[in-house]
Amino acid sequence: MTTEPLAGAATRTPTARPMGPAAHGRVAPIDGAVALGDGTLGRWQRRNREATIPHGILRLETDGALDNLRRLIGESDAPWRGLVFADSDVHKVLEAVAWELGHGEQPELRAFYEEAIALLGRVQDDDGYLDSAFQRADRVQERWTDLTTGHELYCAGHMIQAAVASVRALGDDRLLQIAQRTADHIVSTFGGADAEGYPGHPEVEYALVELYRLTGRREYLETAQAFIDRRGSGWLGRGGFGSIYYQDDTPVRETEIMRGHAVRAIYLNSGVTDVYLETGDDSLLAAAQTQWDDMVTRRSYVTGGTGSRHKDESFGDAYELPSDRAYAETCAGIAAMHWAWRMYTATGDLRYGDFFETALYNVVADGLSEDGTHFFYSNPLQMRADHISGQQEAAAQRLDWYFCACCPPNLMRTFASIEGYLAAARGDELHLVQYTAAHIEAQLEGGRVVLDVETDYPASGRIRIAVAEGAGADLVLRVPAWATGHHLTVDGRVAAADVVDGAIRLAGALAAGSVIELEFDMTATVLTADPRVDAVRGAVAVRRGPVVYCLEQNDNEVDVESLALDPGAPIAATGTATELGPVLEAGGVVRSPEGALYASWPGAQPAQRTAPLRLRPYATWGNGETGAMRIWVPAVSA
Repeated sequence: MTTEPLAGAATRTPTARPMGPAAHGRVAPIDGAVALGDGTLGRWQRRNREATIPHGILRLETDGALDNLRRLIGESDAPWRGLVFADSDVHKVLEAVAWELGHGEQPELRAFYEEAIALLGRVQDDDGYLDSAFQRADRVQERWTDLTTGHELYCAGHMIQAAVASVRALGDDRLLQIAQRTADHIVSTFGGADAEGYPGHPEVEYALVELYRLTGRREYLETAQAFIDRRGSGWLGRGGFGSIYYQDDTPVRETEIMRGHAVRAIYLNSGVTDVYLETGDDSLLAAAQTQWDDMVTRRSYVTGGTGSRHKDESFGDAYELPSDRAYAETCAGIAAMHWAWRMYTATGDLRYGDFFETALYNVVADGLSEDGTHFFYSNPLQMRADHISGQQEAAAQRLDWYFCACCPPNLMRTFASIEGYLAAARGDELHLVQYTAAHIEAQLEGGRVVLDVETDYPASGRIRIAVAEGAGADLVLRVPAWATGHHLTVDGRVAAADVVDGAIRLAGALAAGSVIELEFDMTATVLTADPRVDAVRGAVAVRRGPVVYCLEQNDNEVDVESLALDPGAPIAATGTATELGPVLEAGGVVRSPEGALYASWPGAQPAQRTAPLRLRPYATWGNGETGAMRIWVPAVSA
């Protein structure tokens, strides 16, 4: 077992709570607080606060999103800039800032927060409508005349979520008043049995449910449910990509597969799950579970990425998972985390925590550079040395912003609130769902518990939980599906505990003074794909804990496109460390193919010689000079 030092417990002020307790949840967000320590997620949150969010505020200025609002009231004479949903970038950054101000004051963030809320209040129409793309005098269309592509409800959803953050993090209801006026306008326009219409880009559904949780006003929940009940009628029309793209081809309850635009599909199902959580409509949960199972067994990448087609940013056919053409949008990874958390809340099933973890440490983490100011929009699993980038979204390197800037501010709000997804409660049980250094305070049915988690997870599999306060409540620890072994001690004594439904349950463990130490075997393993994934048949990938590894050209002297990995050879850690784990070295060969592009079988076998392969955590690639990269590597025996 490893003996490396552990990351320290938290000292910062808690806490973000993106999702409130639900009427029909099997588990609930803890009634208490979580503050991140100096572990991986704490360091990412600090980077987000110090680099990423300030960078985002600057780009809102330079790229025009703030001026688009100011020009409505004569405070800017700049021309309209950006896409029709540019307001949503402002709202997402504002949400991130609200969560961060809840952690502690910072003058630059406070100045933006105050200005942005005041600005939104000044530009809002008397009836509550607020969307600068449709309020401007030179607008192309009138309000609510293009729900298919206009994104008005999508933008409103993000403003509502920012308002929820303001209240929960700061106790500030100024933005809530603005958001409620918009929500009331949406209810009056789209609520009721005789109304029609629903958003081309889902997102407002689960924002409205969260607003219901915050305010108790049932009309918000009912309008979210109406949007879901109406969907699938074909009302949106074919648009530019067809009704499947908009998830408008079949009613939600009759849908069995994930299809169409990946971000829209997953946001929609987050809303579906949220409506179930408040209404108890089992038909909605059944539909969500069916589609979830389809996604994770037939349409998701090993990184947790989804969306295999660039043309319409969509899910492809079952097992259509090309590595070099993977779209795997960063926003889709974040959306999958949202949906996974809601499915876990609805069912108590910790396998959803496994997928959350996979997405977090791979496709989502890959979306942001180590310096916190450069981003990937799409996250392919292979980049060829001569890759031609014909559009920003398929860039060969991280960019500092995008014309379609949905992903960068989505990352900002995600890392600003990530502590809200670590722990949950059920009765007198505390569930640890994700592992990182943190200080946790929770009020359970049997009383208050306070504990400190120390770990460098996922670089290390060692987790130490020290209980500072508690009267003997139960502790539930998620055991990831990838974990082939673990070692557990309670108060220094080895404890035998069965893994049941992906968890270890320790009765009475949360007693003051108790120390629980859990260590997962972090031996790197070699993965193969279902043979129906034609794109990687005969290839293997390497995973250590939840972290997927890749070959990057900068780490290897030989052309990585000529390397093959020996699955039977040992894989060892090198002396080079990254935040997600060590650089690994595996055995393999260099193949030197010669001759025609195609030849008669069996043909001449390529000359080959043995060579070491160096692999790094996928999310860390592309931080230096960008070159070839691949996750799936041909197996020597193939």
